[in-house]
Amino acid sequence: MTSLQIGSSGPSAALLQLALRRAGVYGGELDGIFGEATASAVAEFQKNNGLRSDGVVGPRTHRALMPWYLGYTVHTAARGDTIYKIAARHGSSVRAIETANPGLDALNIPVGSALTVPLGFELVPDGLDWCSALVGYCVRGLAARYPFLALDEFGKSTMGRPLYSLCLGGGERRLFYSAAFHANEWITAPLLLKYIEELSSAYSRGAELCGVPARAIFEKCRICFAPCVNPDGMDLVTGEIKSGAFYRAASVIAENYPDIPFPSGWKANIAGVDLNLQFPAEWEKARILKFAQGYVSPAPRDYVGLAPLSARESRAVYDYTNAIDPELILAYHTQGEVIYWQYLDYEPKNSLEIGEALSKASGYALESTPYASGFAGYKDWFISEFDRPGYTVEAGLGENPLPISQFGEIYAKNRCLMTAAAAAML
Repeated sequence: MTSLQIGSSGPSAALLQLALRRAGVYGGELDGIFGEATASAVAEFQKNNGLRSDGVVGPRTHRALMPWYLGYTVHTAARGDTIYKIAARHGSSVRAIETANPGLDALNIPVGSALTVPLGFELVPDGLDWCSALVGYCVRGLAARYPFLALDEFGKSTMGRPLYSLCLGGGERRLFYSAAFHANEWITAPLLLKYIEELSSAYSRGAELCGVPARAIFEKCRICFAPCVNPDGMDLVTGEIKSGAFYRAASVIAENYPDIPFPSGWKANIAGVDLNLQFPAEWEKARILKFAQGYVSPAPRDYVGLAPLSARESRAVYDYTNAIDPELILAYHTQGEVIYWQYLDYEPKNSLEIGEALSKASGYALESTPYASGFAGYKDWFISEFDRPGYTVEAGLGENPLPISQFGEIYAKNRCLMTAAAAAML
């Protein structure tokens, strides 16, 4: 992360405030504005951790804050340590430590052994605008808290940011949930991450989620998640990227489309290619339709690119999907509270019945894809290529980007939708 000080603003500053709050030295708002209150909290944290107390967040302070970014610390066992003492010292719990350290003998902890200790808060936050760095912290933190999660990097963005996947479960029924194809639909990234956290917690506790035993899902299914397909675009829209060559190039693109607000109206990747118009599902028809609308070159939205899969991010999703060979996919977008289930006249086996179950679980309408939006999308390609159920879920209501204040309501409606998709495979 970059250095932060008074006058800094944006998602990195909000993430800093979150870490300081978790560390117990900040009680203000997560507004992303680095003012006097934030500087005072930084100085207090630095003093408490043996750092120069200057209120400026450089590399050393970021490193010291890492447990509160990642949600866990590493404890080196000393003579006389017990799992109860370790939990009490770090504000954790015995169950959380045992889950994070499979095979741990709580009655015989070897001196010098390194234990992963989850800290006493939920990892995935819901009260601040996100950035790609926060996505990275969350996937790493979840994988540490729940080592049965498989963390991988299935590609790179245009700017070289990692495209992360998390997979859970050891069953034969394969599912793939993806989100944040579109920059100003970034709120879908924490939606998937929050679900991973809740489902993993339920599994570790032997609990149910939406009436379905989490262990049944883990035993029968293998669910892979790509929470943020477009990290560069997320950073552009939320204000994490505010300068540099990529920002300047995007600004020039935006100037050609003055009716689209910048950066809030940006859907494309940082190079101006709409990632959900990049798939080989009659891409040429999408090109004709979008060119007729005036999107003939890189644009904030609706530009199909030079050829199918020419964008790094879309190609990575295409390759990853082929590699994991899922039996069902959910592709998350915003907004409209609707589930699109068809592509042209394709109707894979059980796709209508599963769609109806998703609709019932969420309260979202189940609809056919409008003709003008029905080509070159990821869901379109999956259905035509695999002849298996695929769904585009348009979460939330309002104007994109939806405010993070909607997150609680959106998650409440989609946690059971995602569970219902898995339950259809049991």
